[in-house]
Amino acid sequence: MRLLLGLGFASALLAADWKAAMAKAKITPEAGIWMSGYAARTHPSEGTLQDLYAKALALEDPKGHKVVFVTSDLIGFPRRITDAISARALKQYGLERAQLVFNSSHTHSGPVVRPNLETMYDLPPEQWAKIDRYGQQLTETVLNLVGTAVGQLAPAKVTYHEGQATFAINRRQATVKGVAIGLNPSGPIDHSVPVLRVTDLSGKLLGAMFGYSCHNTTLTGEFYRIAGDYAGYAQEEFERAHPGTVGMFLMLAGGDQNPNPRSKNELAVQHGKALALATDEAMAKPGVPIAGNLRAAFQMVDLPLAPHSREDFERELKDTNQYKVRRAKEMLAAYDRGLPLRKVAYPVQAIRLGKTVTYVPLGGELVVDYALQTKAAFPKEKIVVAGYSNDVMCYISNKRILKEGGYEAVDSMIYYGMPGPFAPEVEDVLTASIRRALGQVGIK
Repeated sequence: MRLLLGLGFASALLAADWKAAMAKAKITPEAGIWMSGYAARTHPSEGTLQDLYAKALALEDPKGHKVVFVTSDLIGFPRRITDAISARALKQYGLERAQLVFNSSHTHSGPVVRPNLETMYDLPPEQWAKIDRYGQQLTETVLNLVGTAVGQLAPAKVTYHEGQATFAINRRQATVKGVAIGLNPSGPIDHSVPVLRVTDLSGKLLGAMFGYSCHNTTLTGEFYRIAGDYAGYAQEEFERAHPGTVGMFLMLAGGDQNPNPRSKNELAVQHGKALALATDEAMAKPGVPIAGNLRAAFQMVDLPLAPHSREDFERELKDTNQYKVRRAKEMLAAYDRGLPLRKVAYPVQAIRLGKTVTYVPLGGELVVDYALQTKAAFPKEKIVVAGYSNDVMCYISNKRILKEGGYEAVDSMIYYGMPGPFAPEVEDVLTASIRRALGQVGIK
């Protein structure tokens, strides 16, 4: 992994209220690494279709308050890595935890990043060694990337825009056997494409950060080449259309959203172009300037899991499903240590850019309901809710989905090494935490 590009916006003779800088680094793994996202894969990667990148957008307000958004073509940044980077960024760059956002596109064609979805895999020691080596390299690369972006901060113009893309569809389809992954055109959806546009003081485009609520699963389990999926193609298309710029993809609340159609690489290209076009169309319209002061808040909250007992996993140990057996062994080991898993530590963050727009980065595979509910609760505010941020520990369902059941609520928790679904009150706990974080940055 090596640092490829740092864009500082120098202008010694001009003054601006805000400063910005963007940078990117290649994070493509070495050959023959196990790929994440699909349990059905049977062997390591077979080459690279697209290089993977981590990218950074550093912003500084007139009072010197900073924030750095880091995006990545990964299944997810686990807390083990984000904690390590954050601790070192505090010492080296003076950045508090609230000033750092780590977001992942959740591509299912990237490498395993330990311990994300670790229960899904039963790999030989040499694969785990390769995966651990990748995690160490990733930590160093992203830390240096943050430093590059902060070190090149210079006067800039930043504006907020909104567009739309329509290739996502709610995937929770009702069947006679219950909810299954399929197509649900009437289910909750969020087609918005929020865009932060960055230029130098002369108006020259230097990059943009654009988001969307949709799984990066156009490339399904039969694909064995490393790739960023539609998000990777969208970023490539943006940078091709605007040479010398940095295009960043921010994954929003796409836990129960899939691209449609999918399962062909040309469809990933098609969706990527659609998202890049939506970004350009949004930027072509007048945006809202980012002005005023930056405020940031970060907190860890405990999300309650449904009750379980040792006997539950002793029974599961006899199951024919290998993943349930693996999960049962992990849970029984936790019981043996006297530490059965009853709650999940969860990161909640809010970043308010002046009085223009507020980003709400949340952990896990966040279902779209949380984004829709948060935006509806504050209709006069421009709010962008991003899942897959700071840690991806499991799916984050709400009351409705927990009641309906299905993959997001129940089955996925096996692969994530969770003892079972969340308790129904998880929605109330998380909603209150979001409101508290928003209050801390000035939104009541």
